[in-house]
Amino acid sequence: MSAKIRLKRYGTKKRPFYRVVVVDSRRPRDGKTIEELGFYHPIEVEEKQFSVRAERVQAWLDRGAKPSDTVRKLLNKNKFFER
Repeated sequence: MSAKIRLKRYGTKKRPFYRVVVVDSRRPRDGKTIEELGFYHPIEVEEKQFSVRAERVQAWLDRGAKPSDTVRKLLNKNKFFER
């Protein structure tokens, strides 16, 4: 099983809300998750948009989980890691 760290969509039409989750790469976008790591709320003010549990993200990256492009950009933007 190859794990990915990616976004899972919640919210209503034109009011998106995403959770940052670890999921098997073969699962659909909004399918069953392994673990929830945080959230991304693009409509909120800048300080409240993105939050993750850094220690759990690092643990999953150490196990070989690959972040999606969007999650990688969010992590870099919030100075989580530089890759």
